Formats: sequence, structure tokens, C-alpha cells
Amino acid sequence: MQRVAATMQARQNEHLEDLGSSMTFLASVGANAPFIGLFGTVWGIMVAFVGIAKTQTTSLAVVAPGIAGALLATAAGLVAAIPAVLIYNFAAKQISKQSGKLEDFAGEFIALVSRDMDRRAG
Repeated sequence: MQRVAATMQARQNEHLEDLGSSMTFLASVGANAPFIGLFGTVWGIMVAFVGIAKTQTTSLAVVAPGIAGALLATAAGLVAAIPAVLIYNFAAKQISKQSGKLEDFAGEFIALVSRDMDRRAG
């Protein structure tokens, strides 16, 4: 029975590992994309200030390109991060459900095998 349980546990772990193989990527994107967007935001604002310094004026034509770049970088970071976090959370919940189902199946299967072995021995 111990060998059956150990084999089932090994197969269950392999299956769950396969299911969670891309979770690290999703977590990395969800965690890092906002910071990359923030870096782009800072860069865009710096470009706007450089434009102000070069032209000695604060007209919209001077500031707009840097601010537009800053907003685009912020939006890009959020567009990458929000779906990654949502998908990560959904996938984590589904993997957890699958793990529970596999645990239940393994317990039921081992109980059936044990009963069958007891019946054959008795």
C-alpha cells in the first residue's frame, strides 16, 4: 500500500508541476511590469523637463511629447500587469482545486485497493 500511495503522490506532483509551469512567468510580469512602466513614466517626465530647459518655455508643444511618453509607459505597464495578475490568481485557484481533487481521488483509490486486499486475504 505504501508503494501505491508513493507512486500516486509522485504522479500527482508531476501533474501539478506541469499545471503550474508558467506561474512564475505570470508572477514576474505581474510584479515587475508596473515598475517598468514607472521607470518609463519618470523617463518621460525627464524628457519634458529637458524640453523646458532647452526652449526656456513651458508651452504645451514643448511638454506634450515627454508627458505623452510618460502616460504611454504607465499604460503599457498596467496593460501587462493587470491581466497577468488576474490570470495568475485564476490559475492558482484552479491548480488548488485540481490538487484537492487529486488528493481525494488518491485517498479513495487507496481505500478501494486496501479493501480489495483485505477481502482477498480474508
